[in-house]
Amino acid sequence: MKNVNPVNWFDIHVADLDRAKKFYETVFNIQMVDFPIEWGKQSAFPADHKGLNITGALVENKDMASKGNNTVVYFESEDCVTEEARVTAAGGKVIRPKMSIGEFGFVAMLMDTEGNTIGLHSRN
Repeated sequence: MKNVNPVNWFDIHVADLDRAKKFYETVFNIQMVDFPIEWGKQSAFPADHKGLNITGALVENKDMASKGNNTVVYFESEDCVTEEARVTAAGGKVIRPKMSIGEFGFVAMLMDTEGNTIGLHSRN
């Protein structure tokens, strides 16, 4: 059995792609990439396709509109407080501020502008 992370993609369903894209670009200080419109309204997170990182996209789909969910995607961070400090100004909400998870580092829980719960993870 291989001991590698099998996750390689995620979709975060949103009601308003432009609003959600602005939130994620602001909080994580990144530039997202729009997909061709024939694929539907989607914008991808940056990725190094030669590396082992995982990426995904914001997807505007009326049939899958976000309503909050049980799936939480955790975004890696140098220190959770950096992105956490940008959430409110970007239109989101801090659900649980940075907290220790012992030897595994720290996490924070956020809500984006579309009602999705996301997490931050850092070692610091």
